[in-house]
Amino acid sequence: MFDFVKTVLIALPKGFYTTFKHLFKKPVTLQYPKEKMPMAPRYRGLHYLEKYEDGSERCVCCGLCASACPADAIYMEPAENEKGERYSEVYEINLLRCIYCGFCEEACPEEAIFLGHEYEFSNDSRDAFIYTKGQMLANRPTKEKPFKKIIRKVRRIF
Repeated sequence: MFDFVKTVLIALPKGFYTTFKHLFKKPVTLQYPKEKMPMAPRYRGLHYLEKYEDGSERCVCCGLCASACPADAIYMEPAENEKGERYSEVYEINLLRCIYCGFCEEACPEEAIFLGHEYEFSNDSRDAFIYTKGQMLANRPTKEKPFKKIIRKVRRIF
């Protein structure tokens, strides 16, 4: 008898209160493909490579990002151009192995690689998750990452 009274007199009004409290609030649902939730400024998503203002790529294929990667997801092969400057002939990131820790971004002395805010990169083929240099150069965002300027200022001090 006590369980019935406890259920009817306490639990039911409490449940109704919760229901009515949320019934008249504005819904928080986003219409996903049309509306996207803004990502946090420090969110680490899909990688992209930076270029200098003249259009040449920043990566000199020093290998520090590959050695800093705990998942061993970065593969690169160096080459030299006619001026004797190094660049990466092959630069690949295995997105299936990558844990998006950002160590590659921190290790790069040229500030060539960054993790962007892109989070939609599903595919039905495993080969599509080997992200090449051409894809990373094309993935550069139009809006600059807010912490990029801070990172560059701090590195120039030291």
